[in-house]
Amino acid sequence: MHPLDPQLSSLLLDHSTAQLGVLDRAHCYVYANRALLDFLGRSADQVLGRSIAEVLGQAAYAAYLPLAERAFQGESLRSEGWVDLPGRGRRYLVETLLPYSPDGGPVQLVASFGLDHSALKQHEQELSEQLAQLHTVEALKSAIVDHALAALISTDALGQIVEFNPAAEAMFGHSRAQVLGRPVSEVMIPPRFRAAHQAGMQRMQTGQPARVLGKRLEMHAVRADGSEFPMEMVLWRTDAEGSSFYTASIADLSERHNAAAQIERQREALRQSEKLSAMGSLLAGVAHELNNPLAIVMGRASLLEEKCADLPALQADAQRIREAAERCGRIVRTFLNMARSRPALRGPVDLNDMVRAATDMLKYGYRSHGISLELALADGLPEANVDGDQIGQVVMNLLVNAQQALASAQGARRVLVQTGLEPRRSHREPRVWLRVADNGPGVPALERDRVFEPFFTTKAEGIGTGMGLAVSRSLARDHGGDLALEPTPAEGGASFRLSLPISGQAEAPTDSAPAPLPEPPAAPQRRVLVVDDEAELVKLIRYFLESAGYEVATAESGAVALEMLDMVRFDAIVSDLRMPDMDGAGLWRAVSTQHPRLARAMLFVTGDTLSPDARAFLRSTRCDALDKPFTRDNLLARVAALMEKT
Repeated sequence: MHPLDPQLSSLLLDHSTAQLGVLDRAHCYVYANRALLDFLGRSADQVLGRSIAEVLGQAAYAAYLPLAERAFQGESLRSEGWVDLPGRGRRYLVETLLPYSPDGGPVQLVASFGLDHSALKQHEQELSEQLAQLHTVEALKSAIVDHALAALISTDALGQIVEFNPAAEAMFGHSRAQVLGRPVSEVMIPPRFRAAHQAGMQRMQTGQPARVLGKRLEMHAVRADGSEFPMEMVLWRTDAEGSSFYTASIADLSERHNAAAQIERQREALRQSEKLSAMGSLLAGVAHELNNPLAIVMGRASLLEEKCADLPALQADAQRIREAAERCGRIVRTFLNMARSRPALRGPVDLNDMVRAATDMLKYGYRSHGISLELALADGLPEANVDGDQIGQVVMNLLVNAQQALASAQGARRVLVQTGLEPRRSHREPRVWLRVADNGPGVPALERDRVFEPFFTTKAEGIGTGMGLAVSRSLARDHGGDLALEPTPAEGGASFRLSLPISGQAEAPTDSAPAPLPEPPAAPQRRVLVVDDEAELVKLIRYFLESAGYEVATAESGAVALEMLDMVRFDAIVSDLRMPDMDGAGLWRAVSTQHPRLARAMLFVTGDTLSPDARAFLRSTRCDALDKPFTRDNLLARVAALMEKT
């Protein structure tokens, strides 16, 4: 083997891309090739004979010194890292140190072969940072997708599912593993819509404009159990590396649709309430005009019945007239009680009387629909301390529901109304009860637990609002009782049972009996002023009071009454509330100023207690009121109560 020509060796070293330098034991450069000089940006005179500290700076010298000591001891070393160089900035150097010892003696020189990898390392660092950012973005996107409230479903261009987030799993009832790779139409599209879906996919695959991309669409989807539900979807396309993917963001609209339906039912209930309010205002005027002649008919029929005691045939006719008039009066009062809005007012009420009043109202409707209404009312029921208007509303609602349930029934149609008294076995006090049973289609088993829910109804569209039974049960429980749907009778149909404690309270009752009807005053000297513009009604009231021993004077208006009060002393005033000239309210204000003692002894006889101004007046003055039409006993009881105040 021929030794290498020294000139060739020098040529090779000078043109090597590696930075070659040779250092003596004083750490001074004795040789530097062209690559090293170019890297340092210096000439050979500025490097040769100078130490590393002078050429590379103190920081580089401090890093080199421990390695040099090992290299001069004969150890070959390799190192790499960032070094701060004067004029070159921060550089990443890979360096190999090779000791040289001529003739096997001590190491005299160390050759340093270096490569500048700064650009490579900077690029690696940039790639590492980009990769870290990419991982962060992917983790963030994954967290968003996995925790999104909306269902996110992605497919490839063929419509096969490639992504199915947890919200989609919960919404559709499929796991992600079950649906990956399956056509999306099989997973979420109802069968009747799949053909249209496939046609749309084919249009997009052939490059035709997509009709649904970027639009908010409402449609139906199907769950794993086969049930359908309304959904809202937004679809968009993503192109990646020559492939197209479609992602749908889906929201379940079931709750929104249910809420909208409930709001519509509430609106309908509000419209019905507004109609009832308008009807109530109209009814107030009608009742006022009707109650005056009705009171006269009742009173005169009662008097005629008494006068015909020796003529049984005429007396029977008079009795029929009186009973018919009383029935008309009950119907008017029931209408007023249903429409009247006022605080609860409890008192002794006969459940049988409420049943009779309700059936009087509904007899014609039952009869015209061919429904037999049977009453089986127990005799001697004790009165319950309840709000008669509220419990009357419950009774009326049960009877109306039974009539509506039989509207489409075939064959004989029958409603049975029963009342009775529960003994003190399961309760701390006796309870009166009412049962309304029909032989209609009944309540389906799956709906029995929901019939008392607000806005739930089994009736046809447009019939009822679903509030009747819910309100009725609430009213029953407010009185310490309950309203329940009984087990389906053997002959079918539905049976509802209302039970009420005698006290009208959930607690144990207190022993109290209804106050007896006050006896007419023994002294005939008590004087009453009757004020009304209806002459016949004035005569009737005067006759009732005079027959009970009162001295009576009459006035056709409030102004005339004031003139009489200035001349004669009276113990009580019975006045109409609606009159021309000066009405009852104006009379009360004048009496309060001029005769304050009598202001506490005024009874207003009126058929207009439904109107808001009349209710407000009676509530603010705390004056007693007697609704028209009335009986003689009603009138005498109220007047006797007035006399106790004077």
